[in-house]
Amino acid sequence: MAAKKTAGQKALKISAKARYGLRILLDIALHEDDPAPRTTAAIAESQQLSLKFISRLVIPLRQAGMIRSIRGVSGGFRLARPPAEISLLDIVETLQGPVEILDCLGEASPCPRAQGCVSRSVWNAVNTALSHALSALTLEQVLARTREHAANGLDYCI
Repeated sequence: MAAKKTAGQKALKISAKARYGLRILLDIALHEDDPAPRTTAAIAESQQLSLKFISRLVIPLRQAGMIRSIRGVSGGFRLARPPAEISLLDIVETLQGPVEILDCLGEASPCPRAQGCVSRSVWNAVNTALSHALSALTLEQVLARTREHAANGLDYCI
């Protein structure tokens, strides 16, 4: 049975940047066969996201080699790699940083007990499992789910 969240408690969350990054990549992937590249304005409209926020997210996605920009009047964005080669872990780490569910799991742990801490090893196993789960899911799989839901007349929200 899941515990109820009470006031003052924080949930373990994927950031809005990472969630929206997936939506941006998914939008571009859904329009890969279009003759023109996907513009930030078109992505903003279809995903109901702020153009300003999208403009800030496409920069690290491009720098990470997930999308490529095409300049000019007919410019926009295309995927730089096949959807099967872009994992959710890639997206999360690009836009949110390394997956570390606790500060003490990082290399520069602030905790003086980090070396001999049994709890740390347990949390590290959870962290590793989360990283593996995110790396096993690809943009291609999300794209397939989106197309399946669209074929069934359902709206797929990420």
